Amino acid sequence: MLDTAFKEQLRQIFAGLEADYVFDIAVHPQHESRNELIELLEDTASCSDKISCTVRESEGLEFRILRNGEDLRICFQAVPNGHEFSSLLLAVLNADGKGKNLPDDATRRRIACLQGNATVTTYMSLSCTNCPDVVQAINVMTLLNPRLSHRIVDGALHENEVQQLKIQAVPSVWLNGESIHVGRSNLGELLDKLESKMGTDSSSQPTTEERHFDILVAGGGPAGVSAAIYSARKGLKVGLVAGRIGGQVNETVGIENVTSIPYTTGKNLSSDLRTHLSHYENITICDNRQIESFSLQGSDKQLTVKGGEKFLAPALIIATGASWRKLNVPGESEYIGRGVAFCPHCDGPFYKGKHVAVIGGGNSGVEAAIDLAGICAKVTVLEFMDTLKADQVLQDKLRSLENVEVSTSIQTLEVQGNGEAMTALRIKNRLDETESILPLDGVFVQIGLAANSQPFAGELDTNRMGEILTDRNCRTAIPGVYAAGDVSDVAYKQIIISMGEGAKAALSAFEDRIKGIC
Repeated sequence: MLDTAFKEQLRQIFAGLEADYVFDIAVHPQHESRNELIELLEDTASCSDKISCTVRESEGLEFRILRNGEDLRICFQAVPNGHEFSSLLLAVLNADGKGKNLPDDATRRRIACLQGNATVTTYMSLSCTNCPDVVQAINVMTLLNPRLSHRIVDGALHENEVQQLKIQAVPSVWLNGESIHVGRSNLGELLDKLESKMGTDSSSQPTTEERHFDILVAGGGPAGVSAAIYSARKGLKVGLVAGRIGGQVNETVGIENVTSIPYTTGKNLSSDLRTHLSHYENITICDNRQIESFSLQGSDKQLTVKGGEKFLAPALIIATGASWRKLNVPGESEYIGRGVAFCPHCDGPFYKGKHVAVIGGGNSGVEAAIDLAGICAKVTVLEFMDTLKADQVLQDKLRSLENVEVSTSIQTLEVQGNGEAMTALRIKNRLDETESILPLDGVFVQIGLAANSQPFAGELDTNRMGEILTDRNCRTAIPGVYAAGDVSDVAYKQIIISMGEGAKAALSAFEDRIKGIC
């Protein structure tokens, strides 16, 4: 199954393993995927004398990872090829204390403080590009907290279970039989949700000391990374506080418009951003953080994050980016994951042969409609404005598809459903004010991004879209506070522009430092 060149790469990856690992396979003799699973795991194990396989009979198909004979409580009910093969490799590396995705000490303490015993189940698809992030994050938390266990379930192999739970989007995360999350996420966000459901033993968590830097950068996307690097090159001690390195870039499948890079993926670019940061010893990366508040303390700017950590510096560059915008209409939140979706690549296969709508006529919406047209029986594009906003080449492609219908001047008023799944949209024609019901099997929301400025809105001026107001050099109205990238009011939300704005903010901050402003 694995070719010779790839096996050699695995030998290098596993070369530093210290513990002994066993893939404990339990599978029914007649299971259709039995041979595929065994061949994959035996090929993988053959790349290290520290890994072996055992096979025993069972009623289904699963395998567990044992470390020195101990069950690590990670159970794959799947054949982890495709995008999930990296989850298998990282599970072994993380169990051995290795891997770039391991959290820092402060996040480890939060994970260790989760209370009670819990089983987390992640329903995923091998074709989903967002699923591995969720699977790997929960695997890490399981390894760091002995009260957690994790089931990774391939929905294609467990259709009855998926149908019984009315799952229509992946990744879908369940805690002790209760749905707690649907869609893309990262370790920090998932840890927040586990804390809210399980509670934390705060008495066992040591008091977090304040951490001081020359400059703080809030956000780990292209603008934040650029700002951190430019600040570090000026010799400053930089604290980078972010949910994840790469930010929204992680969700971008293909990138073809970064000058000098004909093509890359969001995940590859995010990895490259982290690698570049690692070249500077004076940058401290504090990821998996959720910023809760911002305040002025004397001459310092202070960020407080979930868990109580405080970060202080004379200067702060806000580069928290933007998040996918929601409709904010009745029924939307209720049916997320049950007919309301945001990622056509991950969730499109659930709607094969069905009728779906795409809300949004920009590039992302039209691209989604084109992708879905190859899967669904019919795709209806609903655009609020009088015309589509996508590039003309995309519009031409869209209108060439026979199973696509485009309706402009349409306002979505409500997502309707039967309690188990969405069944229709209530919409209004803005030209004649008439309302109608559009029966649907699903809807994909693609209406752009909203600035992640909430923690700073009380202190800084924002426009009606929530973007932080800046001058041409990224300065805000507060001396020593700067904003860059998608969270600011800069025109054109593009990766390369965000990188430039981050550099500009760092240079402005350094200039003000020299002048004694901050």
